Amino acid sequence: MSEDQTMPLQAVVIPVTPLQQNCSLFWCTKTMKGAFVDPGGEMDKLLAAAKDENVTIERILVTHGHSDHAGNVAAIARDLGVPVEGPHEDDLFWIERIPDSGKRYGIDRAESFIPDRWLKNGDTVTVGALTLGVHHCPGHTPGHVVFHHPESKLAFVGDVLFQGSIGRCDLPRGNQRDLLVSIRDRLWPLGSDVTFVPGHGPLSTFGHERRNNPFVADQVLARMAL
Repeated sequence: MSEDQTMPLQAVVIPVTPLQQNCSLFWCTKTMKGAFVDPGGEMDKLLAAAKDENVTIERILVTHGHSDHAGNVAAIARDLGVPVEGPHEDDLFWIERIPDSGKRYGIDRAESFIPDRWLKNGDTVTVGALTLGVHHCPGHTPGHVVFHHPESKLAFVGDVLFQGSIGRCDLPRGNQRDLLVSIRDRLWPLGSDVTFVPGHGPLSTFGHERRNNPFVADQVLARMAL
């Protein structure tokens, strides 16, 4: 992402946990207040990254309740004394499973938590002088949310969408139809020029995926009765 300090939002992606989950650290360049999106693990690494960028963490944002995305939320929130926002309340059952799941995947300090604020479609979250839109995108999990900053044409999409793929739907309470509808009706309208940070792997744009993704390209979805 751009290093131009005139941009209102700057971000770095920090892969964490044995599953190489993309935790994002982003901040408001006007205030240097920032947030972690999905701090799944390796708390010390994340805190060091914020210090290196001279960013004061203001809150933690969570896309969904899987342990590789949310395992260290409780520990970091407690250490920094900051609030947690997200996901949607329908992911509570996944959050309650974090301690057991964290052990299974080798995530240190994995704890369950209750966010200070559950999010729903149409909400907004603020970080410094930035305002991000919240889009409820069920399918991978029932309570998955996406964060979008329109001015930067940037979205943090968790495990909804990947470069060339989509999130798994075979886990408890996953639903492939819901996921495809979420992508078509809630992500594509944000704009083909939006760059997205997925939960794993390289960044892409919605436009690239609409042309090339074998699961959700426009020509693929057009053949489905959704």
